[in-house]
Amino acid sequence: MAIVVIALVVLVAVAVLGGAHWYVWRRLVRDTTRAWGPARVTGTAVLIAGPLLMIAALAAERGGAPFWLQRALGWPGFLWMALAIYLLLAVLAGELLRPLLRRFVERRGRVEAAVADKPSPEEPSPQPLAVPSRRLFVSRVVGGAAAAAAVGTVGYGTYGVLRGPSVKRITVPLAKLPRSAHGFRIAVVSDIHLGPVLGRGFAQRVVDTINSTQPDLIAVVGDLVDGSVKNLGPAAAPLAQLRARHGSFFVTGNHEYFSGAEEWLEEVRTLGIHTLENARTELPGFDLAGVNDLQGESEGQGPDFGKALGDRDTTRACVLLAHQPVQIHEAVKHGVDLQLSGHTHGGQLWPGNFIAAAANPTVAGLERYGDTELYVSRGAGAWGPPTRVGAPSDITVVELASKQA
Repeated sequence: MAIVVIALVVLVAVAVLGGAHWYVWRRLVRDTTRAWGPARVTGTAVLIAGPLLMIAALAAERGGAPFWLQRALGWPGFLWMALAIYLLLAVLAGELLRPLLRRFVERRGRVEAAVADKPSPEEPSPQPLAVPSRRLFVSRVVGGAAAAAAVGTVGYGTYGVLRGPSVKRITVPLAKLPRSAHGFRIAVVSDIHLGPVLGRGFAQRVVDTINSTQPDLIAVVGDLVDGSVKNLGPAAAPLAQLRARHGSFFVTGNHEYFSGAEEWLEEVRTLGIHTLENARTELPGFDLAGVNDLQGESEGQGPDFGKALGDRDTTRACVLLAHQPVQIHEAVKHGVDLQLSGHTHGGQLWPGNFIAAAANPTVAGLERYGDTELYVSRGAGAWGPPTRVGAPSDITVVELASKQA
């Protein structure tokens, strides 16, 4: 039964993917060319190769293909994923522009025809645009604008990721925080997603940005990698340079469990980062706790709030590292003062923020749930396409404030 369901899901996905690409091909290639010349052949080839590369890139990453193959397929395949989304959106938007432009061209054609009926003896009569030519002209204008908008959007969004995350700063007052801990700064980084596309150079930019904020503590809130220690150990090596007065701490995200969580936890420790596996540590002024990601349940290593928080002194403030925002409900039950999360990427590719909002209590930013504050970072990197639209990457410096100060 499970195999049948999976097969049906795959068939539906292929049908949707194929239908979307056929629609884009029809508007951008067939409607803008007269026959099977070089332009139509080239456009058709691109719109066939693009989705095939995208599927191959996903299969190579999830299937554990040789890393050189993952890297070779990653850039074109994942970039096409983003480009296909915005080509489709741009072509759909073009449907609104098309009748307006057609009406304008037809009106101009009638004016030209009227002028042609009264030729000047001194000038040749202008030839009105034929109906087929009008349609081709409209299709080319709309199609060209759609393609330019999509390419420009993806290009700018990719540049935004590759140049590295920006720094955000927020202040979070905590009622239980003592005056002595007022102003304590935590650099929160999540969703770096080192993998076939984002490698060692990107990790170095993230590390340099974090260190430039001179935080008291660094919190790495999951989804560090997309791949094995064997393939990505060298890419993660710059994390050994992280510097903070009270050290760096790490909790797993769902992607760690796709990448060999036990090996990565050991690797993170060798880089000098403390792991919080359903555990906590006492810091001056507050407790810092961390729980495993929900995906760990598939390996018997899921979150255990009782183990991490059950016997603590509840008169002390508590900051919890938990990758997914949905873990906030357990945090509220256990009297956590502040939960720091990631996972959503802020939606990463608009309008993905609406999808993310349907699955998460908070997509990005600071919100309050009962007596617990939840802060969700948009993340430093990107999964799949190294592209963000409407959800810029960030590293957040969370400054804790004492209400007694």
